[in-house]
Amino acid sequence: MSRLYDTIEPSVIDEQMLKNAIEEQGPKGEAGRIAKQEGTDFGDVLSLRLDFKNILKIDNLWSLVNLTKLQMDNNIIERMEGLDMLVNLEWLDLSFNNIEVIEGLDKLTKLKDLTLYNNRISKIENMDFLTQLHVFSIGNNSLKQLDNVVYLRRFKSLRTLNLSGNPFSEEVNYKEYVIAHLSELVYLDFRLIDESAREAATEKYKYSIEEMVQNETIAKRKQDEVEENQKERQLHKMAFVEDLNGPWLFESMYADDPEAGKLGALPGMEEILNGYNEKFTAICQEIFEFGLKEHEKREAEIASFFSCLEEATQENNNTGVKHIHSYIEYKKKVFLDYTSLTDQSHMETLMKEIVEEIRKLWDTLMGLEMELVDQLEDTIKDFERNMADLVTAFVEHVQGLMTQLRDLENAHHEKTSDIAVVTLEKLMKNELEEDLPDDLRMLFVDKDTLMNAVSASHDTHLLKIDNKEDDMLTRATTRMQTLNEKIHNDEVLRNRKRVSEINNLVDHFRDEAESYEVTGPM
Repeated sequence: MSRLYDTIEPSVIDEQMLKNAIEEQGPKGEAGRIAKQEGTDFGDVLSLRLDFKNILKIDNLWSLVNLTKLQMDNNIIERMEGLDMLVNLEWLDLSFNNIEVIEGLDKLTKLKDLTLYNNRISKIENMDFLTQLHVFSIGNNSLKQLDNVVYLRRFKSLRTLNLSGNPFSEEVNYKEYVIAHLSELVYLDFRLIDESAREAATEKYKYSIEEMVQNETIAKRKQDEVEENQKERQLHKMAFVEDLNGPWLFESMYADDPEAGKLGALPGMEEILNGYNEKFTAICQEIFEFGLKEHEKREAEIASFFSCLEEATQENNNTGVKHIHSYIEYKKKVFLDYTSLTDQSHMETLMKEIVEEIRKLWDTLMGLEMELVDQLEDTIKDFERNMADLVTAFVEHVQGLMTQLRDLENAHHEKTSDIAVVTLEKLMKNELEEDLPDDLRMLFVDKDTLMNAVSASHDTHLLKIDNKEDDMLTRATTRMQTLNEKIHNDEVLRNRKRVSEINNLVDHFRDEAESYEVTGPM
């Protein structure tokens, strides 16, 4: 069915193959010369053809992070692998290979067009995350189970499907079954689906489809709930307050405390624990609500900063474009005048003027870039100060509330100690009315054993509070530092790229002028 191995050695995807492929499909002429001079930046490549290369294994594509189109048909590929980093991929062609299993697509959530035509695939599977899939071709494979087509119902955007050439396509009810179960399809096997055929097919399978729809609705509702909970939890994590909107921290203190169950059986402890839990959880809720409000403030500050950054950059670029267009208009007029001159001295004078205008353009563009660098530097400093103030306010307030939690724990520890001592005294005098559980009675062998258990329980609780506080404050500070570092790094890269663009443009204008001087109009 698929291509057999060629007699030559299978090819390996390496840096040289990628460079050659990029150069082959890259710009030609002057643009191609500039591109070759600058070198190949794999991160800038959006489309790549690696067809008819005798490739056995998909590998070494990790640097093509912005790739949107990848063509690897007519090779000898056996496995769908090595695609995880291509998260921006929208179009993938792996037709005419030796693939047996659909796999390795979980990260390609933007994929819209997938072609697996003419392989050895026996089951449609492992495509759950391709929620934007619009076109799917899997004809000429080894699909035998017609009901496997039902898997494709999850792709609500799927409009074009090719299944022809599979064993199940020979079944009498093949087209009716597919059309009925994939009601949003527009094209099947390269043909427009007739509405009358769709209606007939839907009527034929309506009872089984109704049950299927009901089950899908229930599953969708559950999935929506899961996603909503995940989204909400992610928000809480971003605000550093996950698990604080309830008794989780309190319960975790006791879950990790081996003495908690024993001491909780002390006389009168149930009421005390309930009161402690209520006050403790109320403060946790206060931390939670404060954290969400502060998160909103930080997000608003970040959004405002990037908006200012974009506005300043765009305004500066627009000014630069005006100067470039002005030079281009000047160049057209002057080059036209140049062709009418016969006096060599006049020609040399005019050419010097052109060279001078190019120099002025370079000065202007570089000046604009330096202005932008200074402007953005001030904006970044203001942003860093504002973010530092917001994070400091968050940290200090949380520290205060965490101190309140520790105070509650200290007060509870004192109550527990008092009850333990009183209970021990009563036990020694045989005045204790309540029966103690055996594991608690084991602590009452002497006062040291009892108080050691109470202290160990207290230390466990304090450690839990301290760890939660450290985690929250460390993450808040680290995230701010990470963001600031990224902003600075991005600005350095932006500046380098802009300077390179200016130099390349001016070099092009100089080369153009020199060519004009030697050969006349180009």
